[in-house]
Amino acid sequence: MNAIPSTLRGTPRFPALQRTRLETLQVNLGYRCNQACSHCHVDAGPARTEAMSRETVEQVLAFMRAAGVGTLDLTGGAPELNAHFRHLVAGARAADVAVIDRCNLTVLEEPGQEDLADFLAANAVRVVASLPCYSAANVDAQRGKGVYARSLRGIEKLNAAGYGMPGSPLELDFVYNPGGASLPPDPAMLEADYKAELGRRGIHFNRLLTITNMPIRRFRHELVREGRLDDYMTLLVDAFEPANLAHVMCRSLLSVDWRGYVYDCDFNQMLGMPMGGGAPRHVSDLAVEALAGTPIATAAHCYGCTAGRGSSCGGALSD
Repeated sequence: MNAIPSTLRGTPRFPALQRTRLETLQVNLGYRCNQACSHCHVDAGPARTEAMSRETVEQVLAFMRAAGVGTLDLTGGAPELNAHFRHLVAGARAADVAVIDRCNLTVLEEPGQEDLADFLAANAVRVVASLPCYSAANVDAQRGKGVYARSLRGIEKLNAAGYGMPGSPLELDFVYNPGGASLPPDPAMLEADYKAELGRRGIHFNRLLTITNMPIRRFRHELVREGRLDDYMTLLVDAFEPANLAHVMCRSLLSVDWRGYVYDCDFNQMLGMPMGGGAPRHVSDLAVEALAGTPIATAAHCYGCTAGRGSSCGGALSD
């Protein structure tokens, strides 16, 4: 049975989905983060202690190799704060698997991370970095006082290592989240604004990804507190686009939590909805050949991925 939050039960049932070929393994290395952002669906922060162990990291690497996935997508919290982050990256690259690091930028200034930009560059890791606006006021309002300035210093370190620079193969993408209960604007127009404004500061990057805020965990609590949850769900349902169903990330992605248990996506992981809506499964017990064609666990929050131009960890699903 899907773990649908009680306040969301008034929405229409989300269409059934099935898995295709597994292409991306998304791994949450833990909930510790040096920030506590208002939109965070993970409810991550400096006080969280959950972290993936070395044993589980080795199980993830074993499944990754057996499954033949093309991409390892690392998230958190701040994934770099996990003691085994670099071992996992190195293991994936040794197997010729592409790696994505979902970086909050300010982590590059944390103690012990002084060489992080060079490590990422040496392993050709694609950096997908949170930068919810090009203005200081908006970023600090969503992510904390002083985060914008620290984020720019982090970007400068990445640019210095070659990330996002013209002619460089090192990819640096930014992620935009709306400041509240609204859908992201047109990604192409917003990217142009980012490049114009940040270009004046000497900042370089490749692409801007727009992601809809999910009505779960910290953002859901904010919506409930302000009496806007029902209105936000109505917005998502009314903006449903059936064409986006073919491109939602859960069809080709598997999400692994810090303990090694698997889910259809990172959002389902935060709601405790096991893969396929069945009993909890561990990555060490999973047979990849049995995944294709199996059902995906869905609930009301899934409308966040199909509203308007769509939304996934890779940004908008349609032009």
